[in-house]
Parts: sequence; C-alpha cells; structure tokens
Amino acid sequence: MQTTIIQPGDELKLSKNCNINTDNNPDNNINENDIKHVVTKNETLYSIAQKYGTTVDDIIEYNNLSTNVLQLGQILYIPNTSEYINYYVQPNDSLYSISRRFNTTIDAIKKLNNLTSDTLYINQLLLIP
Repeated sequence: MQTTIIQPGDELKLSKNCNINTDNNPDNNINENDIKHVVTKNETLYSIAQKYGTTVDDIIEYNNLSTNVLQLGQILYIPNTSEYINYYVQPNDSLYSISRRFNTTIDAIKKLNNLTSDTLYINQLLLIP
C-alpha cells in the first residue's frame, strides 16, 4: 500500500460528486466565481485585501477566521464582486480554447488581463468578459 503525504499548498483534484467540507466556510457560501487565494510567504490579511480591493474584515468574515494569523499554504476565498468570470487555466488550455468555451474573443481576454503574449500558465487566474 502506497501512502502520499499532503503538504501545505498542495492542490487536490476531486470529482464533482465529492462532498467537500471546508473548515474555513461552514456556511458553504463559496461559489465558483470566488477567487481562491493560496497564502504565500510574508502575506498578511492586509496585503491580500489590498491585492483584491476588499477589506480585512470581509476576508475574515467570509472565511470564518477566528484569528488574523495566516498559515503558509492556507486557502482563502475572496468574494468576486466583478461582472467578470474568474477562470483558472487548466492543462492544455489555450486562449483560443478558453475564448470558445466562454463565447468571447482572444483579444478581449488579452486586453482585460493585460496579456502581451499568448503564453498561459497552469492555475493562472484569468478574468473572462
């Protein structure tokens, strides 16, 4: 029997039929357009709030945090109040395939995300018009 140890910051892929219980959000008010942020070294709630144009109090409330202390690799959800769709680039995605999936244009995606090339990275966050 082989065991795999899950490390902070690891991302798990689960089937859609999996019942997910998130410790940060017992009310299950997370939706697919929320921004998923993985805490990195030296980040604070304040710096994360500034990055996404929200407040520390909003992040604390939305994630049901009982402390301001963050852990490396901790996942926080930021409510998306934008009219755009958040999309995380998946393996084998291209601007063309993403534009077709969301019925938009490559140029519209590039302009909205300030992209100067067609290069994408897995897990890159794109805003989709």
